[in-house]
Amino acid sequence: QVQLVESGGGSVQAGGSLRLSCAASAYVISRFYMAWFRQAPGKERKGVAVIGGGGSTNYVDSVKGRFTISQDNAKNTLYLQMNSLKPEDTAMYYCAAAPRTFSWLPLNAAAYNDWGQGTQVTVSS
Repeated sequence: QVQLVESGGGSVQAGGSLRLSCAASAYVISRFYMAWFRQAPGKERKGVAVIGGGGSTNYVDSVKGRFTISQDNAKNTLYLQMNSLKPEDTAMYYCAAAPRTFSWLPLNAAAYNDWGQGTQVTVSS
């Protein structure tokens, strides 16, 4: 069965960095759209970054220049490097996978079929 397991969350001061990891089993992530989403209490789950074929990426405007999504195909692991963290980045972060049935890289939650359980990121000021 498909499994996605996130790790790397924690508490940091504003301006700090974290690297999130998402380990996948039962399928090859290089054949899927792989994405990071986040959800704060009382807010909708929102796409943060997605990576697809040929290493193409897409980011939500609020994280451009600060976050980098990548994947290590040999390890079948997805990463999100988060730099210059801000309090508004505080959320539960989820990784997700979707079949490559779209013409571009989706950042909408409805496009994704498989989800991890999440890892908490807290940024204090």
